[in-house]
Amino acid sequence: MNMTHYMELLTVNQPWNLFIFMAIPVVLAETLAITEFYILFTRKLTGWVHTLNQVAGSTVGIYFIGIIAYLVNHAVIPITKAGEWRTAIDVIAVGSYLIGGLPLIYIALLELGFVNRKLGPEDKLKVHAVCVALFLVFGHIAMVAGMLNPDLLGYIPVIKQMPDMLMPHNL
Repeated sequence: MNMTHYMELLTVNQPWNLFIFMAIPVVLAETLAITEFYILFTRKLTGWVHTLNQVAGSTVGIYFIGIIAYLVNHAVIPITKAGEWRTAIDVIAVGSYLIGGLPLIYIALLELGFVNRKLGPEDKLKVHAVCVALFLVFGHIAMVAGMLNPDLLGYIPVIKQMPDMLMPHNL
């Protein structure tokens, strides 16, 4: 079975790529989401859960700046230049993963005081909730599309032949 570049990224260089591109950002984002729910339900805008929420939001946003920069330079641009996208499934998987990081970056910018400085705590809570929801939507689109086989939309892998000098001649 063929796989999307998204899934290939997670499966190569085991276990490091899985940690770098999936485990670390997902643990931080899920921590953000869980603490977000707690804050929404309790309205406790102080305390250790709120602090954890702010730290997780800032950290995952900054982390995604690095992920996006790395993947755009080392995957998106080279794959695009080489015309090696594996159908729309591949583009949707990778694109959704990268787009999903943008709301998290916005949360970091909000927490670090670069945007919406005049918002009160309740309004910041609303922005947080919308950003977490957007991340969850795009993250799940990326995961589902990333697990699809690009053959479903007609992907035919290019089989690269070894040069003659590397081919065994005595077979």
